[in-house]
Amino acid sequence: MTDLTGRTALITGGGSGLGAAITAALHDAGAAVVLVGRDESKLAAVADRLGERARWEVCDVADPASIDALATALASTEVSILVNNAGVPGPVAALTDITVDEWDEVFDVNVRGTFLICRAFLPAMTARGSGDVINVASVSGKRPLAHRTPYAASKMAVIGLTSTLAFEVGPLGVSVNTLSPGPVSGPRMARNFRLEAERSGSTIEDAEHAFVSRAALGRMVTEEEVGLAVVAMLGMPGLCGADIDLSAGMIA
Repeated sequence: MTDLTGRTALITGGGSGLGAAITAALHDAGAAVVLVGRDESKLAAVADRLGERARWEVCDVADPASIDALATALASTEVSILVNNAGVPGPVAALTDITVDEWDEVFDVNVRGTFLICRAFLPAMTARGSGDVINVASVSGKRPLAHRTPYAASKMAVIGLTSTLAFEVGPLGVSVNTLSPGPVSGPRMARNFRLEAERSGSTIEDAEHAFVSRAALGRMVTEEEVGLAVVAMLGMPGLCGADIDLSAGMIA
C-alpha cells in the first residue's frame, strides 16, 4: 500500500459514490482528507465515519466565488493531492432532444469545475515543486455511447485538459493524470439502466446486460476498486500525462 502519511488530499464530490470511496482509500493510506461538495449532510456523514484526519467544506465547483471561498478556507492547509471527481451524468437522450441548459450543466460541473479547482490550487503546488492531480474522467467517449453526448464529450474534454496541463506543470514538479473508470456499480449506473430501459422499451436487466457484456470481465468495476486505483497511481512517481482505464476490460 502506498503510504500517504503527512500529505493532504482534496477530493471534490467527496460526499457520496466514487468520491466517498476515493476519500476512504486515501484516508486508509494515511492521508489527511478534505471532502468538497454541495451537500453538507453527506459530506459530514463521510467525514464523521472516517474520523481523525478528515474534514469537509461546502463548495460548488462550477462557481468561481465558491472556489475562492474554498481556497481561503484552506489557505493554511498544504494540499498536495487534488482529485477532481465531482461530476454529473447529464441526460439520457438523443442529442437533438437535449436542451442547452442540460448541456451546459454537464460541462459546468465536469469540465469547468476541474479547471477552476486546478486554477485555485496548482500555484501552491508549483511553488513547492511537488504535487499530484488526478482528474476522474471515464471510458465514455472512447467508445460509442449513444444518447449520452454531453457526458461523453465532457469526459473527453477532461482527458484533453489533463494531457495538456501535464506538460505545463510537469516541469515544475507536479504530476497530472487521468483515471477513466468504466461502468461502476452503484446508484448512478442503476439510474442510467432505468432510463435506457424506458427509452428503448426493454427491461432494466436487459439494459444492464447489454452494457456490461462489452467488458472483458463481463462486469462493472466497484467504487472500492476505483479508490484503490487512485492510491496506486499516487504510488507511481513516473506517471504523468497518463490516462488510466479501469474498466474491467470495457476498453482494451
